[in-house]
Amino acid sequence: MSQDSSSSATPAITSLQQLALRLQDFAQQRDWGQFHSPKNLASALIVEAGELLEHFQWLTEEQSRNLPADKKQAVAHEMADVLLYLVQMATALDVDLIEAANAKVEINGGKYPVGLVRGSSSKCTEL
Repeated sequence: MSQDSSSSATPAITSLQQLALRLQDFAQQRDWGQFHSPKNLASALIVEAGELLEHFQWLTEEQSRNLPADKKQAVAHEMADVLLYLVQMATALDVDLIEAANAKVEINGGKYPVGLVRGSSSKCTEL
């Protein structure tokens, strides 16, 4: 697929590190870093998560699994907003999200052993 040379397309971001750098640059250009405290970013993250949830309010399980294309695009944009704030928060707190996620999967594996939880939605405290 060719791109018009007058296009201001940005190269695709393929890692969380690249995304974090792009977001830092974006905020720096706008002098927004002053507003990006962990508390403010956590608040913004929750607001965006609420906007994501709003798209599913009153849908059945089946409807939530089969969104029309326009609704799916709107959901994708809200998911991106959540990710962007999460990445910015990780940068502000110097947290490696991939490392933290891998560690959390290991912790969850210990809390939810396959033999005890397969097919169950119970919390680990209910096992």
